[in-house]
Amino acid sequence: MPEQQHDRGAYTHADVHTLAKRLSNWGRWGSDDEIGTLNQVTPQRVVEAAGLVRSGEIISLALPFDSSGPQNGSFGRNNPVHYMTATGTDAVGGAQDHMRVSRHADDGIVMPLSCGTQWDGLSHIFYEGRMYNDRPAELVSANGAARNGIENTRDRIAGRGVLLDLPRYEGRPWLEPGEAIHPADLDGCVQAQGVEIREGDFVLIRTGQLAQVRDRGSWGDYAGGAAPGLSLDSAEWFAEAGLAGYATDTWGTEVIPNETPDVFQPMHIVLLVHVGLLIGEMFDLEELAAACAADGRYEFLLVAPTLPITGAVASPTNPLAIR
Repeated sequence: MPEQQHDRGAYTHADVHTLAKRLSNWGRWGSDDEIGTLNQVTPQRVVEAAGLVRSGEIISLALPFDSSGPQNGSFGRNNPVHYMTATGTDAVGGAQDHMRVSRHADDGIVMPLSCGTQWDGLSHIFYEGRMYNDRPAELVSANGAARNGIENTRDRIAGRGVLLDLPRYEGRPWLEPGEAIHPADLDGCVQAQGVEIREGDFVLIRTGQLAQVRDRGSWGDYAGGAAPGLSLDSAEWFAEAGLAGYATDTWGTEVIPNETPDVFQPMHIVLLVHVGLLIGEMFDLEELAAACAADGRYEFLLVAPTLPITGAVASPTNPLAIR
């Protein structure tokens, strides 16, 4: 697309449609494929990624799954509800005296699968009645996703991770809400950090929005409100890099308000539905960013599996950056 189309509202539904069709990977890995760009995670690439581990430092990139999370009820999403089915007070109160010697605690959780740090599955978004690999939206019913379910990715999300720390590159604590990230920003950050983007990588993009949330002491409108994020003109950058997946520290990865007044979350249409690119959201990149800045190493082994929930369209994850 023309480089000058950077202003809010400069893109139309027609632009999204054209870009989606041009970058589409439908059929690339066969008509039965259900994992998209995760096909680019090969055994050899995993072996190479394991070689990036030097100190053995493990950094979790997950937000806590609890009642203090980012959700505010919008899009039907609430924070996790954790409950106990057996407790220590039960045990000492005699409720478990039918057991011989041992006592126990048990618990459960009720939560939307997209309420915290998570991966979007390839059955999460539809466009023109279709989802990834030209499958009809009707395949996702009240019984879950009959095709493109998240369970297909359960053994694929491990490989070379690369952090792109945009605010630190620009000398700021965070990007501002509504600020778009363009290919020139990504390329500049790559060059400044002295890192290379390779096929099969998982690229993690820090906007600093979580730092801003913590600085003000409240989530505010983090869930669905104005946010820094990817511009539509970066779609080609992600598609042509041959990535396995990408994630950001924001609610939806794209710049909000979107640049397309007539299309909501256009990058999801292009990258998730058509490119088949795994998208991660609400990754906590603050500790990792500090560690990378301290020693100048922005590549690491990333292990971030999904839960094999049959027919699910998304999955929570506890991503681990292993350095």
